Amino acid sequence: MALIEIKLPKTITKALGLPENNTRRQQLKVLKKLLRKAQFTEFGQQYRFDEILLSKHIGKKFQELVPTYNYDSIYNQWWQRTLEGIPDVCWPGKIKYYALSSGTSEAASKYIPITNDLLKGNKIVMIKQLLSLRSYENVPLTSVSKGWLALGGSTQLQKGTGYFAGDLSGITAKKAPIWFQPFYKPGKKIAKEKDWNKKLKDIVAKAPQWDIGFVVGVPAWVQMCMEMIIEKYKLNNIHEMWPNLDFFVHGGVSFEPYKKGFQKLLGKPITYIETYLASEGFIAYQDKQYAKGMKLVLNEHIFMEFVPFDDNNFDNDGNLLPNANALMVHEVEENKDYALLISTTAGAWRYLIGDTVKFINKERGEIIITGRTKHFLSLVGEHLSVDNMNKAIQLASEELNISIPEFTVAGIPYNNFFAHQWYIACNNNVDANALKKIIDEKLNELNDDYAVERKSALKEIFVEVLTAQQFMDFMKLKGKVGGQHKFPRVLKGKMLQEWQHFLKKELA
Repeated sequence: MALIEIKLPKTITKALGLPENNTRRQQLKVLKKLLRKAQFTEFGQQYRFDEILLSKHIGKKFQELVPTYNYDSIYNQWWQRTLEGIPDVCWPGKIKYYALSSGTSEAASKYIPITNDLLKGNKIVMIKQLLSLRSYENVPLTSVSKGWLALGGSTQLQKGTGYFAGDLSGITAKKAPIWFQPFYKPGKKIAKEKDWNKKLKDIVAKAPQWDIGFVVGVPAWVQMCMEMIIEKYKLNNIHEMWPNLDFFVHGGVSFEPYKKGFQKLLGKPITYIETYLASEGFIAYQDKQYAKGMKLVLNEHIFMEFVPFDDNNFDNDGNLLPNANALMVHEVEENKDYALLISTTAGAWRYLIGDTVKFINKERGEIIITGRTKHFLSLVGEHLSVDNMNKAIQLASEELNISIPEFTVAGIPYNNFFAHQWYIACNNNVDANALKKIIDEKLNELNDDYAVERKSALKEIFVEVLTAQQFMDFMKLKGKVGGQHKFPRVLKGKMLQEWQHFLKKELA
């Protein structure tokens, strides 16, 4: 089918900051904008933003004068003071909103500053993503004019002393423009609900009243919602309820492990569009129908740096080493893992967001997310990434024709050596030994280091098959229920002990 090329007026193209081709120029322009805006803040004064702005090599000078931060270091030194109502700390003005993010392992909530500048940048990127749909063959533009079901956090925010805190999705929906409201489902009343079980029940009750064109959310919760609708109304598939459902915008976790189970709920194929929208900002999105990765947002509101994810820059626990080597976007190489540092319009500066990415097309700035700096397994040098795990699970589920909605892996001692313990959710009847054999085979094919270590110190892998409900129950026990919370793909330390204790009680 031939595509119709739609040319936008130059004024709109310029206003949206649609791409120039030079990724280095785009990023330096963003960095200058950030430095100018924040130069009179406490952070800008301490780290001599005015001097950086006068430098001929602004990127290198920025890296030379400004240290790198993780959440704990930037919160303790800077962000904590903004919660006390102190203005102009890392970004001009007072911080009135905070996104609460617990990541996938830490128990305590993180308070990520959210500013109007950040929300404005995110909205512009959302519009760019909607405009990119014109290049998709299988997405009728009429889908966008139907209902948009967003399974996000509550818009009923926690009130602090002079600020509000909650999920970024809840803050975004609460501050959405008036024109957005007629399209937005589940609507204001249900969106306020904090109890996810009640929220899902209310959505199921309202489902017949809506004509949904696309769904936005984390795969596990969207899948659960559709299963509940199909069960309640005794449908064969979700398209009997929503015939115009044409695409699903997802993010937060890899979609591949969910895809097989998801497709069983559909009456016709839909298009899957991946986004990289973190609490700290909208970082990348899939902008073409058959793109293998997502295009970084290099010309809007986030300056990015890339630290090679190797032993020279990170310790065994995934912590950034002092004097780590950070590269700009034009200095990276394709098919190498990098940890991402971001500087944003909310006062995050050279901030280690915790994700690792790989460039699959440097010229286009196109990446895939390969895992987390703390979520990888390398007990004996096997360097097993979340990307490897996701791919092995996808291939195993296809080969055995089963659905695997959740899984997690832990490294354990075994006979003076080591082993990997897999916990896999599968509601189909499956032979754990057959599943173990296929996963092991696929990982040997996908990862040379893994193949080498399986012949030496990585003596065994174990697979325990559980139900999806057990994974869900553990998350409830941890108080991590809802769209922002994802089950960690790798369990270590305290979280592993709690999971093992939970299963022991469950299976007793």
